[in-house]
Amino acid sequence: MNIILKTERLSLKPISENDIENVFKLQSLEQTSEFNTSKPPSNINETKINVEKWIDENNRENIKHLTFVIKLIEDEKFIGLIGINLGKEHYRNAEVWFQFDYRFWNKGYATESLRKIIDFGFKKLKLHRIEAGCAVENIGSFSVLEKVGMMREAHTRKLLPLKSGWSDNYGYAILSTDERK
Repeated sequence: MNIILKTERLSLKPISENDIENVFKLQSLEQTSEFNTSKPPSNINETKINVEKWIDENNRENIKHLTFVIKLIEDEKFIGLIGINLGKEHYRNAEVWFQFDYRFWNKGYATESLRKIIDFGFKKLKLHRIEAGCAVENIGSFSVLEKVGMMREAHTRKLLPLKSGWSDNYGYAILSTDERK
C-alpha cells in the first residue's frame, strides 16, 4: 500500500520496518502507555513482530487494518501512530485509534491527523460510520475526538484493561452525514 496522507504540518505514511525503533520508544513511554490496553513492549523484538504484522495488514489485497506513522513535514520527525480498522464491509464502518509521544501533546497534531484519517475514511474508503473509544480518564483523547466532531454515544463500564486496573470506556462515532469540524 502506498497511501500517503498530508496535512498542513504532518505526513501520514504506511508503517515500515524503518519505524521499529521509533515505535518501540513511543510505546515504551510511561505517558503513552497509561491509557493503552496493550502492555508496553518488553523488548524491541516484540515491537518488530507488531510492526511486521501491521506492514502485512497494510499490504493485503483485502485491507482490514491500516496503520500509519505520523511525522512532522518540516523535519520528518516521528511523533506518533494512527490507524483505521475496517469493520464488516456491509456496514461500511471502521474504528480509529492513535498514539502520540507526550512531547507532542497539546499542539493540535492529534486533531489534525484524526481529521485527515476521518476524511480519508469517508471520501476514499466510502465509509458510513467511524468510531473510536477511550478511557473515561483520558481527557486528552476524548477532547480530540470531540474537536473533530465525533459524538459520545456510550459509556461502557469496566471495559478497558489498563495498567491501573479496569477502566470505563467512552464510545464515540461520527457519520458521513455529520458535520465535521
